[in-house]
Amino acid sequence: MFGYVLPAQSDLPQEEQALFQTAYCGLCHTLKRRYGWLARLHLNYDMAFLAILLRPPCETVTRRCLIHPVKGRNCACCGDAFDTAADMSVILLWWKIQDEIADRRFAPAWRVLRRAFRGAYRKAAALQPDFDAEVARQIRALSALEQANCDSLDRPADCFARLMEAAADQECDPTRRRILQQELYHLGRWIYLVDAADDLKKDMRRGNYNPLACRFAPSDGTLSPEDRRALGRTLDASVRQIAAAFELDKPDAYRPVVENVVYEGLYLVGAAVLDGTFRRRVRGKRMRRDGKAGSANG
Repeated sequence: MFGYVLPAQSDLPQEEQALFQTAYCGLCHTLKRRYGWLARLHLNYDMAFLAILLRPPCETVTRRCLIHPVKGRNCACCGDAFDTAADMSVILLWWKIQDEIADRRFAPAWRVLRRAFRGAYRKAAALQPDFDAEVARQIRALSALEQANCDSLDRPADCFARLMEAAADQECDPTRRRILQQELYHLGRWIYLVDAADDLKKDMRRGNYNPLACRFAPSDGTLSPEDRRALGRTLDASVRQIAAAFELDKPDAYRPVVENVVYEGLYLVGAAVLDGTFRRRVRGKRMRRDGKAGSANG
């Protein structure tokens, strides 16, 4: 699920690449510790970035895992930020499962997954009741827009943005909470629209709701150059809002990583999705290097 929040690795020093990876591995081990192996289904770089924004400790330990059984990897030590990100990952995955079941008349695999995952969800919801309630509220609102075939980009994107914004409520400092709300709101909006662009052809082929299909009426799942530029501009606008909030935040050990993601990584991913060169499995290695999403070629 998702996985678009990536650093521009070629511009990130090796030490800082390793720092980002420690957060990813730290979240992976936290998910297993708190919820078991199945919870790792929702491990992705977006949630690792959320953990970073929640200000985790930067101390690391070496741990082995199924993927790295011989030579361990450096992992960020478990702390409140990773616990919170793990709880929220489980809640988001649960509602993703519910949404998939609602969208498909026959969804046996998703129903099996729901049964297997129910206990983990109940635990996470008990630990994060306010976040769970807000996610449920926004998912219901989004579902209503989908049923109505809403042709607005802003309205469905706002639902997912508010869902992400709710994660900021964990921050005790009111000033930083406001900064974090701005960052997470526009990050959620950006993720929703990038995911819609990435899935456009698949959604049109399957008859699934996609706001881009309703708004732009693309031919065979391909946006026109003009529509692609318009979408790129709104993606870049959200990134600029994230950057504006980021500049108000106090520096910490992860600042160079966040700075790279905000000022380069998000722009590059947006442009790569729009011009069709983005591949999640290569972690950005094929991403274009020549501009922002708004300047994606037609």
